[in-house]
Amino acid sequence: MDTDTAGARGAGATSVAVLGTGIMGGPMARNLAGAGGFDVRVWNRTRAKAEPLAKTGARVADTPADAVDGADVVLTMVHDGPAALDVLREAAPALRAGTLWLQSSTVGVGAIGPLAEFAAEYGLGFVDAPVLGTKLPAEKGQLTILAAGPTEVRPAAERVFSVVGQRTLWVGEDGGAGAASALKLVVNNWVLTLINGAGESLALAEGLGVDPRAFLDAVAGGPLDSGYLRTKSELILAGDYPPSFTVSAARKDAALIAEAAERSGVRLDLAAAVAERLRRAERQGHGGEDGAAAYFASFGGSAEPGVDGARPA
Repeated sequence: MDTDTAGARGAGATSVAVLGTGIMGGPMARNLAGAGGFDVRVWNRTRAKAEPLAKTGARVADTPADAVDGADVVLTMVHDGPAALDVLREAAPALRAGTLWLQSSTVGVGAIGPLAEFAAEYGLGFVDAPVLGTKLPAEKGQLTILAAGPTEVRPAAERVFSVVGQRTLWVGEDGGAGAASALKLVVNNWVLTLINGAGESLALAEGLGVDPRAFLDAVAGGPLDSGYLRTKSELILAGDYPPSFTVSAARKDAALIAEAAERSGVRLDLAAAVAERLRRAERQGHGGEDGAAAYFASFGGSAEPGVDGARPA
């Protein structure tokens, strides 16, 4: 352990293991390490993504079990439900009964049952806690946490949530019921509608020879305007797509939304079209770019310059 990490670990510090330090988990871990009062351990499947966090005072663990050994709180921010379950199974030998598990990945409704069953088997306090926000809000500690879990664990959960987010909305007392994850799907359905609506509108403007800035000026300040429209449109107009909420992550969430809708007997025509656009953009090679790059799905099959899928001249 380096001296910075040792200095961060004071008597009475809450030990938090953050499993998954990508676009979202990395900033969340960094904020916890910088807040004081937390002993932060981090793990990521690709260790190189976790190593920069050592400079903040976090301890980089080689395995999930190393990260959770002696932890008071485990926070998971990984790709999906199966990934979260796999990581906790790897950590299982070092988990202790009474540890609080804050499951913050977007896992959908169907995955909550197996996660809650695992938590019950190992005596973990389980909070279903997906977050609203992307890279920048995560970096600023301004996420919104949608949470469901027992009343008795909420003070410990809120101590973590108050560092990584600006607001926590408790929507149920049974984390295993999936109320928070269900709400996250509803919100993300709207997010994906906005992302793809912005992309299609700018694509249509370009196809019709309309200045895309004229479109943005026409709706400026009115009920049709939105911050998300502005943010995603600027990425498209700049032709630069630094990942915040990637096309691949959006495609995964679209699949979770479609699955949940089908189970509940709800037909979502727009959601199905959005999912297909995201799959097409992913096949074009835009999977690791920001979701705004789904814009290219309006222009065909390949992302190579000069052929279908490239932005038209």
